Amino acid sequence: MPSLFRSLSIFALLTGYLATAAKTPYYIITNAETPSFNRPGLTPVGQRRANDCIPGLFSRFNIGMIISCTVDRDGEEGLGCPSAVETATPLATLLGLNVTTCGTGEESNDECVHNKIQKFNKASNQSVLIFWDASDMDNLLENADVNDAGIDEDTIGMQREEGQPYDPRSIERPEDEVDVCIVGAGPAGLSAAIRIKQLEREKGKEVRVVVLEKGGEVGSHILSGCVLEPRALEELLGSPSTYAEKYGSAAPLGQPATSSKMLLMTEKMVLPIPHPPQMNNHGNHIISLSQFTRWLATVAEEHYGVEIYPGFAGAGLLFSEEADAEDPWNGWEGKWGNTVTKIGSSSTLSTTSKKVNSVLGVITNDVGISKKGLQTGNFEPGMIFRSKVTLLAEGAHGSLSKIVLGKYDLRRESEGPTYGFGLKEVWRVAPDDGSEGDGRYKPGEVVHTIGWPLDNATYGGGWVYHMDKGLVSIGLVMGADWANPYRNPYRDFQKMKHHPYLRKLLSPSSSPNTYTPSRIAYGARVLVEGGLQSVPLLHFPGGALIGDSAGFVNIAKIKGVHNSMKTGMLGGESAFNAIQSSEEEGSSKPANLSSYSEAFTKSWVYNDLHEVRNMRPAFNTSLGVFGGVMYSGIDSLFLKGRTPWTFRHTKPEDREKYLTATPSMDSAHTEKASRHKPIDYPAFEPPLSTDLLTSVSLTSTNHEEDQPEHLRVATLREYVQEWYGDDANILGAPEQGKSAEVKDKQTRRKEHIMKNVEEYAGLLGRACPAGVYEYVDDESNSVESWNGKKLVINAQNCIHCKLCDVKVPTQDITWTPPEGSGGPSYKVT
Repeated sequence: MPSLFRSLSIFALLTGYLATAAKTPYYIITNAETPSFNRPGLTPVGQRRANDCIPGLFSRFNIGMIISCTVDRDGEEGLGCPSAVETATPLATLLGLNVTTCGTGEESNDECVHNKIQKFNKASNQSVLIFWDASDMDNLLENADVNDAGIDEDTIGMQREEGQPYDPRSIERPEDEVDVCIVGAGPAGLSAAIRIKQLEREKGKEVRVVVLEKGGEVGSHILSGCVLEPRALEELLGSPSTYAEKYGSAAPLGQPATSSKMLLMTEKMVLPIPHPPQMNNHGNHIISLSQFTRWLATVAEEHYGVEIYPGFAGAGLLFSEEADAEDPWNGWEGKWGNTVTKIGSSSTLSTTSKKVNSVLGVITNDVGISKKGLQTGNFEPGMIFRSKVTLLAEGAHGSLSKIVLGKYDLRRESEGPTYGFGLKEVWRVAPDDGSEGDGRYKPGEVVHTIGWPLDNATYGGGWVYHMDKGLVSIGLVMGADWANPYRNPYRDFQKMKHHPYLRKLLSPSSSPNTYTPSRIAYGARVLVEGGLQSVPLLHFPGGALIGDSAGFVNIAKIKGVHNSMKTGMLGGESAFNAIQSSEEEGSSKPANLSSYSEAFTKSWVYNDLHEVRNMRPAFNTSLGVFGGVMYSGIDSLFLKGRTPWTFRHTKPEDREKYLTATPSMDSAHTEKASRHKPIDYPAFEPPLSTDLLTSVSLTSTNHEEDQPEHLRVATLREYVQEWYGDDANILGAPEQGKSAEVKDKQTRRKEHIMKNVEEYAGLLGRACPAGVYEYVDDESNSVESWNGKKLVINAQNCIHCKLCDVKVPTQDITWTPPEGSGGPSYKVT
């Protein structure tokens, strides 16, 4: 009876919300026996996804539903099924949700429900939920085999009292156990998941793989100006010509590249110049990485059985309470710096006998927290996914990756990270039937530019990629280490389109009956530019960094997806082998993925990066930008990386500052406003160039407004202390023996305004590509203001580019995952 009482209490709560949206109340529950998890009752994942539906009724999420009428164990017809379907269908249709039933005349109901779950419960933005007629609740519970273990408060996370202050350290969270938990459903994470499941089939060893994705659906947070080198894809899945037959659909490989060229831009002219041989794109494909990633996720789920959960962000890591693992540098000290990154060995004392805490899994984001930091009536704790192996595939400057980089000192024998910042638009310049229209559309043409609109002191360049279906991808990338705080990357990008070369491509033609170009997408993201010198040690106790969480972009090729996929495969192989070895030996020690770091050094990814390792840092030497161009040309054509020297991103005297994730090298390169003059940008010329908010509207970004700002005015150490407490020692000892400076929120915000307004002229107000940050007048002179200025953070505009975290000179903006599936909704980027 206690079990029944608790069940009815939960369901009554759900019913109350549903009654708001529909006249006839219906319970929403997960099915009594969930084959995909092979356990009775309400699984933690099932309970969480059921509760996610409630805000979905109020348009916070677009959650697909299955109306599934199961049967009891004797095969009798489902109870109340016709009336449940009849009543629920109009509501589901109104909400734009999917309706699917299992009933008489189909395969056995148990098989049907199982198949529906396998198809829908992990796909894109859909959840497996079941509508049941309230009058049949008693019969349902009798048939469900729901017991105390299945629905107790610790397992499902009961709603907490509304208005209670939120403290992430005191939350009791539901748990689930998996073999491998991967954070990020991008190319690296999905490749790792698929490779593990391939080995599962080859070795006959079952491995449960869960992929957490912060976007509302796979691909919604993916943006890249991508010309895909298919090498890793073909290693993973075979020839693309076989995909339709093997996986049910062809890969969206877009338009094969037909030509490549490099242009030097002046304000009015373009001059063709030779491009490095690495930029030859024969055999490559101009694609939408967002679309490609969605397809790869479908393959992972439907063909390999990977569990993917969109809308579940990795908010924290679960660490062991005791130091139970060897330091990851055991066996690698001196080796990584001398033979891998080529920057020399560390002078740090040996750690071979040191024991450290291991990573035991991932904590997903809590939801239902108000802007004031109070638990609302909709509060739901995040889940703990306990895993034998945790793979971080968050992309550039990942929030969890920063923590492990600091905790395990993984940059000890590599340079600090340096990033580029890319802005992208997609334009339709010809009909989608593939016709070339008036000739401006040249499918397969790949164009890169250097020079204008950037000055000689700023590293960067543009691109124009002619995609399939009449689309053109254009973009501008600049080194995030730009010096002038008055620079506005968005205005630079809009200015670039005023060049006659691009104006002709993107403007209506004067000729009659020609196609009128239109812009259909916009976005921005930081990307890794550090190259081989900045690759950290890749493994840590219990897991590893894969893809751009570590940083494998080949800056000469302007490509990284192939390397991300390959490192995902290598990490997946190491994870599988570690799990298998541990079980064969009966060991309870944390998984050691040192074999992944070793495999990287012997892979073609390492060779790919080694050959071009000196190109990006050449621009930071006394050679300057054009000297860097000349050196890069000589290196790519003749030297091909076969030099006894390796350039550094930093001066020797500055290197110690950049060993951990912060401060970033790019923030340190920002100079004070007193050394520069404001930049005079031209007026917008709609529709060719538009104001910022018009562009942001194309991202379809959306966040729940009543939630704490996910852009924290806090140092990484302050944020980590909030999550893990004073004694957690998550980031290790403070730098150079100094005490860690942790300040209260008001003091930190006030000091941020003072320094950034006074010394850097409010850099973030111009640098952010989504209008998130504003330094505005404050007549009330509040406690958080300085000299009549206050900081306003429009967090709902955020498109998750991470530039603020990288670039702010004071290094006191920490990007954290927002609630639910908040963020952009990219479709063709």
